[in-house]
Amino acid sequence: MKTLGIGVIGAGGRGSLAELAHRPEEGVYLVAGADPNPAAREAFLARYGDAFVTDDYRALLARPEVDAVFVTSPDYLHEEHAVAALEAGKDVYCEKPMAITIAGCDRMLRAAYTHRRKLYLGHNMRHFAVVRRMKAIIDRGDIGEVKAGWCRHFVAYGGDAYFKDWHAERARATSLLLQKGAHDIDVLHWLCGGYTQRVTAFGNLTVYNQIADRHDPAERGDASWSDAHWPPQSQTGLNPVIDVEDLSMMLMTLDNGVLASYQQCHYTPDAWRNYTIIGSEGRVENFGDGPGESDVRVWTHRCGYLPAGHVRYPTPEVEGSHGGADPRIVTEFLRYVREGGPITTSAIAGRYSAAAGCQAAASLRAGGVPQDIPPVDDEVRAYFTAEGDDFLPLHME
Repeated sequence: MKTLGIGVIGAGGRGSLAELAHRPEEGVYLVAGADPNPAAREAFLARYGDAFVTDDYRALLARPEVDAVFVTSPDYLHEEHAVAALEAGKDVYCEKPMAITIAGCDRMLRAAYTHRRKLYLGHNMRHFAVVRRMKAIIDRGDIGEVKAGWCRHFVAYGGDAYFKDWHAERARATSLLLQKGAHDIDVLHWLCGGYTQRVTAFGNLTVYNQIADRHDPAERGDASWSDAHWPPQSQTGLNPVIDVEDLSMMLMTLDNGVLASYQQCHYTPDAWRNYTIIGSEGRVENFGDGPGESDVRVWTHRCGYLPAGHVRYPTPEVEGSHGGADPRIVTEFLRYVREGGPITTSAIAGRYSAAAGCQAAASLRAGGVPQDIPPVDDEVRAYFTAEGDDFLPLHME
């Protein structure tokens, strides 16, 4: 099997995901890393020996030994970096969200289509055990025909992860309905079997704008987690600019008639996601979302209050970051680059989740005025869906 050389644009931070792709025993090597941070470059070089490192991603893309690229740079650079890689003839793994504008997403899709390269989106929640269990239950017909999907997202670490650096700025993140919500919107799309067609949203900046302690604009915010950062108003060292909402909710009409809702709060004491999918013959809901500490419950008969449901599926322990999802998604990407074939996520799905988040932000800031989601060009969509259908039934291993 041909050796596969991997480059990483954004070698620091989430660039650590690419470490899972370094598999010499399978002929896959991390051969190049680009990052403006000298410490990130030094760490990459120490980890991968004679790898090429640079502060200029274009120099990385010029390397003939680089066959595919992980784009794990900040969100507002995804479009620039992914398009350049695709135009350079590289296959691309792009972290979510795809881009911070719909036009940026569509430019990436068009570049992949024009240059006939593979573009893969890092929606690793489709590899979460709890989400896959829900998908299999729905596809099996246990709750009948899906009619509605709800998600509540409690983000206890919001003040740490999203209000101390660029995530807090509309100019660089658009909205946390996009940045953080892209995962959940994508899961709702997957479980409900359709993409958002129209959206309305409301929200506000309710807590973090009240905190006066901000770090210097020349400093990098410290987004490290600590239980001591409580209550939320006690946070310090927030980003100098904060203009994204910390409390948001959106309503969606999907293209298959399903109705869905998403609610997000960045200062709850607990951290987890709760999905509820309602069908014509029952409903399914998760309690917790991590392996070994969560379960999926199904109600299929009339009853009163029955917290355990009629059927309960515990989620077993698994190894690997993000509940075992990171190793799964990297393995799938490598197979996709080498062999093609159906994939669990898709660039089209990534685009529609990002588009829904963008239009939700537009609706929110226009006082809840409904916004339509523009469709992807037919020829571009056909190029990506030729490999497989987003909504094919999933059968648990």
